[in-house]
Amino acid sequence: MRLRIATWNINSFRLRLPLLRKLTAALEPDVICLQETKVPDALFPADAPAALGYRFAAWRGMKGYNGVAVLSRIPFEVAADAPDWCGKGDCRHLAVRLDLPGGATELHNFYVPAGGDVPDAALNAKFAHKLDFVAEATRWFAERPPPARTILVGDLNIAPLETDVWSHRQLLKVVSHTPPETAGLTAWLATGFTDAVRHFVPAERKHFTWWSYRNRNWRASDRGRRLDHIWVTPDLTGKLKRQITLKDARDWPQASDHVPVCVEIAFEGRGDIRSRLPTKSSSGIIACSDKAF
Repeated sequence: MRLRIATWNINSFRLRLPLLRKLTAALEPDVICLQETKVPDALFPADAPAALGYRFAAWRGMKGYNGVAVLSRIPFEVAADAPDWCGKGDCRHLAVRLDLPGGATELHNFYVPAGGDVPDAALNAKFAHKLDFVAEATRWFAERPPPARTILVGDLNIAPLETDVWSHRQLLKVVSHTPPETAGLTAWLATGFTDAVRHFVPAERKHFTWWSYRNRNWRASDRGRRLDHIWVTPDLTGKLKRQITLKDARDWPQASDHVPVCVEIAFEGRGDIRSRLPTKSSSGIIACSDKAF
């Protein structure tokens, strides 16, 4: 059985809802994890996931900022044991347990704070929040039992390797590639995960998932960064079959500045995972404050 999981910073769910059809046509994912949905729970288009073929959905959102969602063709339950990161209630994490062959598989969907423009925690509260968020997440995963059957995805807003940015030297003092950020993300990864995309793309090869709106000819200049990640636990590493970074999505009409990233994982069993699904539809909402950060 093959499972496809895609992650995408959609940069407004309602604005770019039509583009989800293009994503599903291109990647045919079984699960879609979205970040920066920018819609409060009460206004989330609750019928949209099922109309796209995803009968199971959960979301956490707030007005104008942040927000995460999981759309799935596979039944899941929402995990309620994650903390309120940094005590801000700002809708940056959603965890679910997917009903897959061999047992439940935990899926974490994260949207890490961008961190503002000034890479100094003493001068920039947004940058301090980013570092605190990554440190808290690292501690939380480190203090749990060794993870197994776990997948972590999302816009982590950090490009950790030199080849994850168009110019390592020029971006060393630019938020998303500074040493405190890259060290923090590397420590988080080391709590028990493998970088699933770099499992296929050698570390010496440049690989990006984000290109700024400010660069009109983004493809020619290719001044990108790899901010979107998929990690898996070691027991799933050997089951990874391929990764797809949908670079062409950056040219879609009203495109996000991020592109979807997808991995395919093999699980024990035969047939199509989707053939196991019940016909009854299901959706869920997790309450979240509308306080913006």
